[in-house]
Amino acid sequence: MTETPRSHWTGNAPTEEVLHWSQIAENVAQTLAQDAVARDRANETPYAEAKLLKESGLVTLLIPQQFGGGGAHWSTAFEAVRILARADASIAQLLAYHYINEGNIVFTIADPAKRERWYRDSAAGQWIWGDSVNPTDPDLTLEPAGDGWVLTGKKRYSTGSVVGDALLVNARITSGHEEGKVLTFVLENGREGVTYVDDWDFLGQRLSSSNTVTYDHVKVRPHDVLDALSDEPYSTLVTAGIQLAFGNLYLGIAEGALGKARDLINARPNAWFLSPADKYRHDPFVQRLVGDFKARAAAVAALAEKVNRRFEDVVALGDGVTAQLRGELAIEIAELKVISSDVTTQLTHQIFEATGTSSTASKHGFDLYWRNIRTHSLHDPVDYKKLEVGAHYLNGEFQPLSLYT
Repeated sequence: MTETPRSHWTGNAPTEEVLHWSQIAENVAQTLAQDAVARDRANETPYAEAKLLKESGLVTLLIPQQFGGGGAHWSTAFEAVRILARADASIAQLLAYHYINEGNIVFTIADPAKRERWYRDSAAGQWIWGDSVNPTDPDLTLEPAGDGWVLTGKKRYSTGSVVGDALLVNARITSGHEEGKVLTFVLENGREGVTYVDDWDFLGQRLSSSNTVTYDHVKVRPHDVLDALSDEPYSTLVTAGIQLAFGNLYLGIAEGALGKARDLINARPNAWFLSPADKYRHDPFVQRLVGDFKARAAAVAALAEKVNRRFEDVVALGDGVTAQLRGELAIEIAELKVISSDVTTQLTHQIFEATGTSSTASKHGFDLYWRNIRTHSLHDPVDYKKLEVGAHYLNGEFQPLSLYT
């Protein structure tokens, strides 16, 4: 009798798969780009954008084909996030978090037979998976009640919660014989006692639907539970995955800013009066600055593509993933997080020196790229990612497992 593998993700994404889904993502990105600035300024809940993601099929990309999904690989999913981020980083974040949250079906549930109903329901309903797991807030209260539990408390920064169909929640059981155990469970949108607080009004990533969620004696049934959190190496890949999604998100923002900069520069007629060039795009200083950032973005892209495949390779090992292997992967992802964050933050700030004063006109909305990366790059301090890389390089150390490492 052949043992069922822990993961249905095997091998690397074939070229045809990547091209197919990349074209779909490009089409969605083109639609988003048409009014990205206006939608950001309106700062409205992204219901229409969520509908667009569903209609495109991107939300079911990672679900096995036999359950109604696209049957694609992780590198393809990360590529879709990168493409969308060039046009609208908020919606790219929504999709990235969805992929990781939905990925808990595999990372959290060890028994493949128990995953089928989650996959079928998610594919049939074209669910978007939001989350409410921010570990910087105090733990939620999960009290035993009958054959289930009662959930009370609140969580900030719950990305995708309002527009999501499935809300992934982590909460610690606070009494009884399972006291201390942290459960991962799913609440459907609109569950009684769940309130979505419209308080996400930040500098950037304004349409990521990352508001606060409050829980007032919400009934949690055994049927809602994926499983308990553990430090088993394979299950902790979910954290490595979200950090890798960040690297691809940041890369997409950098590429989007460069593309917009090129359009603005090429549209300008005359060079600076002291310049030896006749046109602005021929100015050597402009070319140098753009060339510098284009080269840096290309280096980040090369690293991202390498690490995306590396993540795919490790995920395919299933129960063969060891703590050492998981730790080494986390270091590679941390390296991408460091360089993608630093390059994109600098690029979106300094690129104005190449595009000139006219590029700061409100009609261009060129500040959107900087506001988005400046906001999301603060998700967890990049200095601690540098520490993570340095501690491993010098001493072979791995950081303690958490929802950030």
